[in-house]
Amino acid sequence: MDSTTHLTESDHVARQYRSTDNLRTRRDVWGPGPEGVSPVDVLRTLVVSSQPKRLIEIGCGTGQFARSVLDEAPDVDYVATDLSPAMVEATRALGVPAEVASSDVLPFGDGTCDAAVAAWMLYHVPDLDGTLRELRRVLRDGGALYVATNGREHLAGLLREAGGDALVTQFMSENAAEVLGRHFEHVVQRDVETRATFADHAAASAYLATFSPDLAQSLPHFEGPRTYAGHTAVLSAH
Repeated sequence: MDSTTHLTESDHVARQYRSTDNLRTRRDVWGPGPEGVSPVDVLRTLVVSSQPKRLIEIGCGTGQFARSVLDEAPDVDYVATDLSPAMVEATRALGVPAEVASSDVLPFGDGTCDAAVAAWMLYHVPDLDGTLRELRRVLRDGGALYVATNGREHLAGLLREAGGDALVTQFMSENAAEVLGRHFEHVVQRDVETRATFADHAAASAYLATFSPDLAQSLPHFEGPRTYAGHTAVLSAH
């Protein structure tokens, strides 16, 4: 299975997000778990309830989250960033201001933002502490960082069936609070269990192929739909 080093390699990340296809394939299978809520909803509620005037997002992906925040809080000055031009283009297509930027060199002045979002992306950055220092720099005193990431057992059932291992990253539910605590005084974490549902073997294999063709090929055939547990954490840091 992909190692932490592999996940942060610039060439690997560039290939993963050269287009929006991989991200859309992975996103579309997820739904709420036993609590009946999705981590995206939890994250959005935190962000909107903080009533930020100026909000930035790093690693904005296709812009769906940014668009959902603006739909609820249209007066927010929201600027989305991503290293991938394809993601920035997709985000702009949703009417969200977006620009290409590296997370460790943000084009914003010191203390100019009320809040920042980093959703499912901090496990990719080559310099995790450098990125967090940069986010801390652009946030005003009292500003908040809102984060979402996955846990060690996220979709581990499917990975193991395909002959892989649970994915251990540099930033996951199990260590996220400790990592954020190196840069922020107050960190609050909520763990949210989710469910991934695949209509058939082909759908599960297609999901695996977005990040590991070898696992996709080694997944044993099965009939009918299957559902696997996902484990996500949503954190706020002040």
